[in-house]
Order: sequence, then C-alpha cells, then structure tokens
Amino acid sequence: MEINFFDRDTSWLAFNHRVLQEAVDETVPLLEKLKFLSIYSSNLDEFYRVRMPTLLSLKNIERSYASSSYATILANIEKIIAGQMKDLGAILEQNIIPGLKTQKNHLLYNEPIPGFLQKKSTDYFYNHVAGFLQPVFLNEGLSPRLIENNKLQILVLLSGKDNAEQFAIVNIPVDFISRFYFDDDAATGTRFIIFLDDIIKANLHKIFTGYSVKACYSFKITRDAALDLQDEIEGDIADKIEKQIKKRDNGLATRFLYQPGISMRILYAVFNKLNLNNANAVPGGNYHNLKDLSAIPLSNKQQFSYTPWPTVTQEDIITDNSIFNTIALKDIIVHTPYQSYNPVIRFFNEASIDCSVEEIYITIYRVAADSIILNSLISAAKNGKKVTVFVELKARFDEENNLKWAAKMKAAGIKIIYSIPGLKVHAKIALVKRKENDRLKYYGLFSTGNFNETTSTVYTDHALLTAHAGMVRELELLFIFFSFRVTPKKYPALNFDHLLVAQFNLQLQFLHLIEKEIALAKQGLKASITIKLNNLEEKVLINKLYEASNAGVQIKLIIRSICCLVPGVKNMSENITVTRIVDRYLEHGRIFIFGNNGSPLVFIGSADWMNKSMYYRIEVCLPVYDENIKEKIIELINIQLADNVKAVQLNEQMQNIKMTVDKEVKMVQSQRKIYELLNC
Repeated sequence: MEINFFDRDTSWLAFNHRVLQEAVDETVPLLEKLKFLSIYSSNLDEFYRVRMPTLLSLKNIERSYASSSYATILANIEKIIAGQMKDLGAILEQNIIPGLKTQKNHLLYNEPIPGFLQKKSTDYFYNHVAGFLQPVFLNEGLSPRLIENNKLQILVLLSGKDNAEQFAIVNIPVDFISRFYFDDDAATGTRFIIFLDDIIKANLHKIFTGYSVKACYSFKITRDAALDLQDEIEGDIADKIEKQIKKRDNGLATRFLYQPGISMRILYAVFNKLNLNNANAVPGGNYHNLKDLSAIPLSNKQQFSYTPWPTVTQEDIITDNSIFNTIALKDIIVHTPYQSYNPVIRFFNEASIDCSVEEIYITIYRVAADSIILNSLISAAKNGKKVTVFVELKARFDEENNLKWAAKMKAAGIKIIYSIPGLKVHAKIALVKRKENDRLKYYGLFSTGNFNETTSTVYTDHALLTAHAGMVRELELLFIFFSFRVTPKKYPALNFDHLLVAQFNLQLQFLHLIEKEIALAKQGLKASITIKLNNLEEKVLINKLYEASNAGVQIKLIIRSICCLVPGVKNMSENITVTRIVDRYLEHGRIFIFGNNGSPLVFIGSADWMNKSMYYRIEVCLPVYDENIKEKIIELINIQLADNVKAVQLNEQMQNIKMTVDKEVKMVQSQRKIYELLNC
C-alpha cells in the first residue's frame, strides 16, 4: 500500500535519533556528546508527557470500533524507543566513557564504588545526602500520587526479622544535591565521578536498620503533562491555569521506567500497589534522567567543549543615534545566535526611556526567567508609557513563569491581555508608537523565535525590525483584535495585504503562493520552493506540495523535526528533497522562499506547517521587502542546503541518510560557514 504521509510520532522519534547520532560523531567534543545524550533524554521525557497520553487515549477510543491502527503505532513506537535506548547505553559505555577515561575523568557507570573512595563517599552520604532522604514503605494504603513526576526513585526489596517481604521507596534528591559526587585522585591525576544513585544504594542498610536489603532498582514515573483546562468557559483563565499547574505533577502515569533485572513478580506487585495499570512499563538502564549528564563535573571542562563562537556585533547599529531613527532609514535583521541579540534588547530598552515613545505592545510566549525585555517594559510603564502585553498563559511548561511575570507587570501598571479562549497566540511580535513631528510613527518587531535572551544564544532565529508603513499598521490591527480576546469568527473581518496571519489568511496565502509556482512550471518557466521549518505535518499544505512536485516544481525542504511528507516517491514527491540539520545550535527559524520565475518572494515568521499552527493558533509570517536582507536570507539557506557535514537527507523509509562525499568535494558545515559569513 502506498504511503502518502509519515506518522508524526515515529517521524519525531527519527529526529530524536538524529540527535543521538551526534553523540558518536568523532568531530564532537566529549562534553558536547554528553549534552546531546542529555537532549535526547529530555526530549524523550517530554514525548511521554505530551504525546503518549494522546496516543493512549486514541488507542482506548478505537477499541470500541475494533480498530488496531493506534495499537499498532504504539507497538511500533515502543519498539523504536527500545532500540534507541539500547543505542544510548552502547554509546555511553563503548564511546563516551572510555573517551573520558583517556582524559583522566572516570565516570563510574555500572561499576562498584572503589575501595579507596568508600569511606569518603559514606562521609558524603552522612554529611550531605541523608537529610534529604524520605524513605516510604510501600503499603496498600499508600497514595499512588506520592511518587512525583519524573523524579528519580529507588525501589528497595527488604526482608524483616520474620523474613516477611516488604517494599520501600527512597527518593534520589537531585533537586537539592548534585546528581554527581567527584573526588580527584592526586596519585594518578584522575577525577572519579560517582552517581548520587550509587552512593544512596551503597548506604541503604544505614537507612533500613533492622531489615536485610535483598535488592534495589532505580525507577521513575512519567505523568501526563496536559492541563485539564476548558478555557472556553467564562472565568479567570490565570486563576484556572494556576490551579491546574499545581495538579500537573499528579497526572495519570504514562510510563514506568525501570532498571533491568527486576522480576515480573516484583514489577506486577509495584504496579498494583501504585495503581499504574495504564502506564507503559519500559525497561531502561541502571540510571535514568540522563539529561543530568549535561552538568557532569568534568575536570578541565573547556577542553571537552566546542570552541566558542563569539556573537557578531553589527557595527552599523552601534551608534549614538536612536535605534528608531536607524530603523526609519532601513530594515534591520538579526540572525541569532551568530549575531548579537542586543538590537532586539535595545529596541525595548530604548523605548522604555525615550520621551518620544508613547505606546508599546508585545506578545510573550516563552521568556527568560530574569527577562531584560520584560523588566524594560515595567520601567516603561513606570516612566509613563502606555504598555500592553499579550501573555499566552497556555505556553506548555512556561505557564508558571508567564503567570509570575504577568503579576509583576500588572502591578507596575501594564495592561495585561490573557490567552484567547480556544486559541494560542504563538506569534512573536511587538509594536512601538513614537511621536515624531507631532505625528505617531510606528515601529514593528517580528521574530521567528521567542523574545528570550537566554534561548537567543543557542537557537538559530531571525528578528526583523521595520518601519514599513503597511506592515506596522496591520500589526496595530492585530493588537486591537487581541484586546477583545475572541476568536476571529466573533470579530469583524480583518484584511491583511502584507502579513500572513493564521486564522485569517496564512494557509490560503501559502496555498496561493504554491499555486503560482505550479502555474509557472506548467508554462515551462523557472519554478521552485524552498522552505525551512521545525515541523511539517498539515496535510492540505503537504498535498499541495505533492501537486507542485508533480507539476515539475523543484522543492527543497529543511525540516528539523517532525516531517509527515514522504520525499522522493515517483509520481508523488520525486521533485522534493528533505534535509535535516543537527549541530551545535538548535535550528529554529522558519523561512519560505518562492522562486517566482527568478524574482524570489521571501517570507519569515513564527508558523510551522502543523495542524495546531493552522487551526488552533495565531501565527504571523511576513514578507521580506528589503533586497539586501532578502539576498542574505537566500544565501544562508543555500549554505544550509549545501551542508554535507551535519546535514542528513530524509529518505522515503524515514531514515536519516548521511551525505556521501567524494574527497574532491569541499566540506560544508553550514553553521560554521554562516558564522564565518556573518563575521566578515
């Protein structure tokens, strides 16, 4: 049977496997390899918290219709993950740990604590660890919600004086203590690094005096992260979300990750006592939460890391002149993390103190915990500016941070607009109104990524600062729409001539742009489409790309993560290639280039081509009008398409295929080349 679309979840797992592959790349320094393992582990945790509950629900719904499709998908997912986890263990034991040993860093992994360290580690246990331990006997009356989400635990099998078998649980308190203890051996110059897990296990008999410790096993429970939020109902959405956040870590269990070697008898007993019957029992390694590896205390860390690439400062923006005067003369674009994020920060900082600035508007989705930008908005309000902030409270895992900031800004006199019922605002936009010559002049800021100084150092994104009259006027219309907190169906029609806004015209405009390329191809003219996204899922747009491919349009896609489009299939997608790039920075920008018979049309924005982006979010994309910026974006994309070092091609079997490169071919590592280009 012909497959028209890849499954979105197995596609995501293929991306996560690509992350895992970086940990065996010989050009990647050892600490960076550990960071890629950490990212893989963290990604997988989120998959079980976010996607697995949905899949389990769909499987249960289908039972009544005698359908097995989701059951089949789940079985395939479990098989894929099991294989990847096996690969992860092999990478650690056969590649990374031996590499660390050669550099005199001995990570004790599945090894007993050496005799010469036992006294020191026991002393560490008593002085630093014991006070944070909260052992609990696993009795029938124990609440299953006692086991916190994603927290490391040890299951202990005990035997009392009467030889009666008992179970107990001991927490591994990594919220308070480092996951690792280390000691430097002066004689050999070697640093020995021990998991906190092993120190606790070695001292269990000191916790359970009067009992015999028969066995112990590491485990953790992963819970559903969804908030039970019906935000269509009237009421205070901030209050609702705050209440639901407190319940999140008590959600239904989706995964019981356990150390191998545990008998089925013990496993079933634990499942029954903790009421985990709906959770997937997943065998793992002896150590869980390997995301902690990113903080491993290696000696001489710098030699195991990437050589830093200092951010590039755009000299023509550093001036005593107002940044708004500079934007009035020409558009400015910032390509993070290669270029300094300072122009974006300055946009807000200067607006907060500029006497000519009267109003500031911004949407926030994920912001830094100590955000300079939001602090500048608080200062702006206290300086007499009218400041309006749209706070998306439904930004998963950032709800608490956003609530905190909303309260602080509200206390400073900022007008806060909360989430629109039934929609998420994912657009990254800001507007400043400035009085010039007795008239208000508008300045807009559009970004492909969040207004977040922290992530700007590791995410490749693009932020455009512009005074284009048409775009900033349409930006104002959008902020007015936000103030009513209603869906577009309940609001007068908005017409956008420049901006592409999901829920209004975004999908239709992209379909129209693809259709124009199809028409050019049918006329025998140059027709091409180049798109860079994080995720590609939405079937209407995918089918339109298939149609374009069949018409002869040359389509090049750069998709970091989920890709439901199947490339390279005759009579369907033979003119489509899909490239995936994983390197030191996270590829995050969204770029759309339509060939237009040699006069390319270029767009950037916040929107992936996902179902949620098209039907359940407000996203904003925009045309790039400045010819110099347009040429630079096209150049950056062409460099990425030429990558033969960190890029892979996705084939029709959903495999990540490394480039085959002849010795005569020049090696192109796109992130390095882009850094060098922007550093000229």
